[in-house]
Amino acid sequence: MTDISSRLTHVQERIRRAEQEAGRPAESVRLLAVSKTQPASAIRSAYANGQRAFGENYLQEALEKIEQLSDLNLEWHFIGPIQSNKTKAIAQHFDWVHSVDRERIVSRLGEQRPAELPPLNICLQVNIDAEASKAGVAPSQLPALAAAVAKQTNLKLRGLMAIPAPKSDFNAQRESFRRLAQLAESLKDEGHLVDTLSMGMSDDLEAAIDAGSTLVRIGSALFGPRQQK
Repeated sequence: MTDISSRLTHVQERIRRAEQEAGRPAESVRLLAVSKTQPASAIRSAYANGQRAFGENYLQEALEKIEQLSDLNLEWHFIGPIQSNKTKAIAQHFDWVHSVDRERIVSRLGEQRPAELPPLNICLQVNIDAEASKAGVAPSQLPALAAAVAKQTNLKLRGLMAIPAPKSDFNAQRESFRRLAQLAESLKDEGHLVDTLSMGMSDDLEAAIDAGSTLVRIGSALFGPRQQK
């Protein structure tokens, strides 16, 4: 697992360099290690090298790893599509959810979050490039969805998440991210105390950080090619 150590160092160097080039404070951007399809041993290796936050897309796979790694102090983020019949387990076992895009999901997560746990941290997923194939709330519907989260005492609205359409040009990448950042500012203007922009992945983290990302979701650049599920 020495490859994970060197890749983690390389990704962290990319993040620090992007922060510097954007004129942002060092360590203003967190790294979320996207560990979907990766074995528990890979997560242990990343943990041994200082990584604490991990993102999972597939609930059953995630629950198995959460149990296998219960001896570690990990922060678990659910970042995949959410089906209504999966909300209870997500509410019980995760610290963050990045992919909330419907009021029904908000209600279920709020009702099913155990009272003895801290409020579940919520990022609302925005379909920032209006892609028919992508999940996410339309920007025009964002204020109502944010208000729904604010009504839930067991949920805490932290910010926004997006997966823009793939683009190879830095400026084009940055434009999508800037639009998400503007939506977050609009939520602040409405009184929401949001502090998180979950945007940027292995191929576009520099543009995301330039546009204001506070959390980048990195999978292949950290763990190597994705394992077959």
